[in-house]
Amino acid sequence: MLLMQSLVNNVDGVNYFHVKVAGLLFAATTRVNVSPSLVLELLQRIARVVKDYLGVLNEDSLRKNFVLVYELLDEVIDFGYVQTTSTEVLKSSIFNEPIMVDAGRLPPLGPAAIFMQGSKRMPGTAVTKSVVANEPGGRKREEIFVDIIEKISVTFSSSGYILTSEIDGTIQMKSYLTGNPEIRLALNDDLSIGRSGRSIYDYNSSSGSGPVVLDDCNFHESVHLDSFDIDRTLTLIPPDGEFPVMNYRMTQEFKPPFRINALIEEAGPLKAEVIIKVFAEFASSVIANTILVQMPLPTYTTRVSFELEPGAVGNTTDYKEANKRLEWGLKKIVGGSEHTLRAKLTFSQQSHANITKEAGPVSMTFTIPMYNASRLQVKYLQIVKKLKTDNPYRWVRYVTQANSYVARL
Repeated sequence: MLLMQSLVNNVDGVNYFHVKVAGLLFAATTRVNVSPSLVLELLQRIARVVKDYLGVLNEDSLRKNFVLVYELLDEVIDFGYVQTTSTEVLKSSIFNEPIMVDAGRLPPLGPAAIFMQGSKRMPGTAVTKSVVANEPGGRKREEIFVDIIEKISVTFSSSGYILTSEIDGTIQMKSYLTGNPEIRLALNDDLSIGRSGRSIYDYNSSSGSGPVVLDDCNFHESVHLDSFDIDRTLTLIPPDGEFPVMNYRMTQEFKPPFRINALIEEAGPLKAEVIIKVFAEFASSVIANTILVQMPLPTYTTRVSFELEPGAVGNTTDYKEANKRLEWGLKKIVGGSEHTLRAKLTFSQQSHANITKEAGPVSMTFTIPMYNASRLQVKYLQIVKKLKTDNPYRWVRYVTQANSYVARL
């Protein structure tokens, strides 16, 4: 088996394509000159269809459901030609039942999995439930999940000013409603698309006021926009399985969830000290988790000793000597708190250049449930033409993750 660094490769006249989804590699090969973007998109859709049918996408679920996955692939691709990647259309052709994997023993699977941590308001069944399997006893639970997932990119200058900022967001939906009822999804009344002549330096959103301004957006083919320009309402009949209702991008400056201050300075011959401070600039009712702060160090660094603030709990520190990088992990950060790490460096030689040019920048990854930086909101989720006796569960959830969160020294 060839281990490829690039998504697309050509070896001995054979084109190899692969994507990585939930830690699994989905690969395709062909000798024909075919569009790479088409094949990569197909692999992504196959991964989504398999997850819809199995409920959980991992090595264990694939092994247990090999026959079902083989049947899916046989229907998706026929004689080398793509037929359909619609979960709903495939239902009429797929006859094997999924063998469910015990979700309680599974590691987290993607951003939505953070809602599996025992919250009564946000059950985790959305990421571990098959769209074709019923509840025990043959019942089907009437519920619909809407996740607003935002990945943010921010670059701070050495003085702490924001140099670049961007949000890539998606409204993701997964429906378990019988009868394919119509759904109405209402967004912010003051939502506007495009800058409409606004200055790039008009930072009303940074203070939590003013309209939500998106640079651009696109919608799933099932979404009807008849009333979107009037009252910002999306109307759709959701297909089976998980799908993106709306993708959007925002570059208007927003208030970043974290501020990072980093400093490195010489502390004597062959020594230096690093100080990293992280400020959580969101409400105290919000808690970020799985935080990891990383910083490349000079190549001649030989030893690193760490000093955490008194009373620090759930922190981990490590020096990766192979790639000369320090790592600082925090289990959780409560909004409004401040955290500091000090690291003392020992060098094998004296630096002949500015040490700040040989270290950094500081990068940070994190996940923040029930928080979104753009302030895009789902005002209400209405299910049309359901009987009054029916009371489907509606779950609207928010999560923000770091895409590229960097502070220069």
